[in-house]
Amino acid sequence: MEKINNKEVNALIDLLDDPDDNIFVTVKDRLLDIGEKVIPTLESVWETSFNPTVQTRIENIIHRIQFEKITESLKIWKKDINADLWYGSMLIAKYQYPDLNEEQLKKLIQLIRQDVWLELNEQLTALEKVKVINHIIFDVHQFKGNTENYNSPENSYLNRVIENKKGNPLTLGILYLLIARQLNLPLYGVNLPEHFVLAYMNENDDEEKKWVDKILFYVNPFSRGAIFSRKEIDIFLRQLNIPAREMYYAPCTNVDIIQRLIRNLMSAYTKLGNIEKVNELDELLKILN
Repeated sequence: MEKINNKEVNALIDLLDDPDDNIFVTVKDRLLDIGEKVIPTLESVWETSFNPTVQTRIENIIHRIQFEKITESLKIWKKDINADLWYGSMLIAKYQYPDLNEEQLKKLIQLIRQDVWLELNEQLTALEKVKVINHIIFDVHQFKGNTENYNSPENSYLNRVIENKKGNPLTLGILYLLIARQLNLPLYGVNLPEHFVLAYMNENDDEEKKWVDKILFYVNPFSRGAIFSRKEIDIFLRQLNIPAREMYYAPCTNVDIIQRLIRNLMSAYTKLGNIEKVNELDELLKILN
């Protein structure tokens, strides 16, 4: 990111109301090149301007600068062999909420984790540990599936899910995973068609076994952490007329989860007719594909 030249920036901002589209494109491209450092100045001008054209153009430029930062961060995140689920989820949340308070959200997650930790002990079985998590997340902290407004984009932004305590199967699953991983519990995401669930692995099983053969049971965070077996997945797939594949039973990667998060948002915005957001999210999806 280059050092900001206030004189140049002010000269560029003075041209934001120029009716010549070619001049505006040149100005916009230069401001995009300068990047994040120009945002506070643009926001200040937006607040004092009475020109709706200038305000709209500033909004678009700021959004594009922030969007390009997300794309670059997502490229780096994807290459990390230990691509962190929290960081990936926050990158997608910042697409819509660039000024979200990440530290405050972390504190809320930490509070839930602490409540679960206080109830856990080494003598508990895997099933009992999951029941403790379910009690803390769904009874004590009162998270639930958003059945009334299932297709809302809000359900796919983790910050809003944490704040509203309502989400879809994927974001509730992400929340559940984040807490489980902080407690070193062997829970993993499973990418079912039209649904997202979790698998609880046998920590002491033979390493030579296939992933799918190490699974003790599955957890459905959208149904308050309901526990079920492979047989229920078989029935679910038959109801959808979808052939069984190992990927529908076995753990998926964090990159897979964030890809699905983006697809959920694309579907939500398609239903709302917001094609501009759909196209931008498709750009993000292509980075991960």
